[in-house]
Amino acid sequence: MSREDHVEFSGTITAVNGGGHYIVKSELGHDIIAKVSGRLRRRRIRVVLGDRVRVKVSPYDGSRGLISYRL
Repeated sequence: MSREDHVEFSGTITAVNGGGHYIVKSELGHDIIAKVSGRLRRRRIRVVLGDRVRVKVSPYDGSRGLISYRL
């Protein structure tokens, strides 16, 4: 799947789970299970509880995504 196929949402991190997974509450009210993208890991950008983030979600599974940007 290419990068253009993803749908982007903004949201707030509401929970931190083990294994690098985060629960993000989108502006539309959906809960998304998200991981930090490789670019953020490579630059060592920390994501903590309460941060506003931008999440890329697959059109096939709307409950999982990648955190692509920390606002």
